[in-house]
Amino acid sequence: MYSEITLEHFKNPRNVGKMDDADSIGMVGDPSCGDTLMMFIKVADEIITDVKYLVFGCAGSIATSSMASTMIVGKSIEDVLKLTDHDVVEALGGLPEDKEHCSNLGIQAVHAAIRNYREKNR
Repeated sequence: MYSEITLEHFKNPRNVGKMDDADSIGMVGDPSCGDTLMMFIKVADEIITDVKYLVFGCAGSIATSSMASTMIVGKSIEDVLKLTDHDVVEALGGLPEDKEHCSNLGIQAVHAAIRNYREKNR
């Protein structure tokens, strides 16, 4: 059902936690299944230098949040904005069809955090 990479990110999620000194926070939810995600980012010179997140959801949501968090650290905001849900699913080695909607949370939360960051720092 789940790939080995997905199971690894579910069992040992990366970057979990709250960041009290975050430069921005993005929060999203999927009303159809009740999953929610809060993504915290630190930014320096338009580069995402740190990320943490809190997620409430299924194995797919946890794994995609973890993978999304690992994909953005050290990247420019412009490069991160180019990432898609499909990129996360591909990095995880795929997801069961009925769990692909979970991949939306990670990227949506990252993009929301970047939008909030840009609004605060115009």
